[in-house]
Amino acid sequence: MVSVIRNSALAISVALMFGTIACDNGEPVGETRTESKTVQLGAAKVVRVELKMGAGELKVTGGAIDLLNADFTYNVGPWKPEVQYEVSGDTGHLTVQQPPGSNGHGGKTRYDWALRFSNEVPIEMTVEQGAGSTNLDLVGLELSKLKVNIGAGETTINLDGKWKNDLAASIHGGVGQATLKLPRDVGVRVVAHGGLGAINASGFSKDGDAYVNDAYGKSSVTLRIEVEGGVGEIDLEMGESSGTV
Repeated sequence: MVSVIRNSALAISVALMFGTIACDNGEPVGETRTESKTVQLGAAKVVRVELKMGAGELKVTGGAIDLLNADFTYNVGPWKPEVQYEVSGDTGHLTVQQPPGSNGHGGKTRYDWALRFSNEVPIEMTVEQGAGSTNLDLVGLELSKLKVNIGAGETTINLDGKWKNDLAASIHGGVGQATLKLPRDVGVRVVAHGGLGAINASGFSKDGDAYVNDAYGKSSVTLRIEVEGGVGEIDLEMGESSGTV
């Protein structure tokens, strides 16, 4: 399932000390640095990915030469992201996380991840973010599962494009706005329930408690998305036609 928004408690504390700003765990804001990280696929035939960020700006795209090509920009030293990868049998396990206990974010702190993944390997992805901006441009990735859990902020998930396999999705939640960009020529079914705000679904039809596009039930591949929780506003945006169904 694709989970996009979960309630999470996030403490934000900004203190002035000796002319500098400290984050909530007492670590001072320092010089902004950008570090790159590359992870090779190895012998894995499928990869399970976990992304865990307390708060900040997260961008995910495809098109990487390796399994992962990442750039991390931050200005609090102890917040250096931790990247772990291991292969067991045919399955790779990749975790990218903000160090436990360093979830403060506010004032002049900066915490940005730009992650690019390979389009050539099947991926099961889980994203957890406490607050901030999340942009998941997943066009071209071979996703079989996607779970995104976010507490507050703006979330954009681009699932447009051609799909070779089915995808199950769910959005769980906190507060804020979620935008789902969905394909026109691949069957899409979105079910939304549970304390939601406005749902904007231009171009979709109602099918009971679901929103579906014209390709639903006709295409060989289907995206099934469940939206649940206190999401403030949901925009369902339909992509351009590729000329095939």
